[in-house]
Amino acid sequence: MTPTELLPLVKDNLILTHDQDDALLLRLIAAAVNYAESYQHIASGYYGGNDMPPTTKQAVIMLVSNWYESRDGSTGGFFADSIQASQQVWNTVNTLLRLDRSWGV
Repeated sequence: MTPTELLPLVKDNLILTHDQDDALLLRLIAAAVNYAESYQHIASGYYGGNDMPPTTKQAVIMLVSNWYESRDGSTGGFFADSIQASQQVWNTVNTLLRLDRSWGV
């Protein structure tokens, strides 16, 4: 699944109706997909030509949404009132990615 294919899903999650931040979102999506591939021990670019499992797709959407909402790096997102909110996002993302991880050595 390409960043362009993931863009509408991310925008739906963020409730964004404008296109002004599409270039930023595409960069964040590419970085999140790269993170997912690395975390899951699969080749870089794998998801560009292969199906992305639903759990991995949700993890990418959550990670991009978190990065977009906390661009200054100081919070866990626009609606977060806790400094631990960002850690909770990372825990959830990593748990979702772990479900599709390649455990071979």
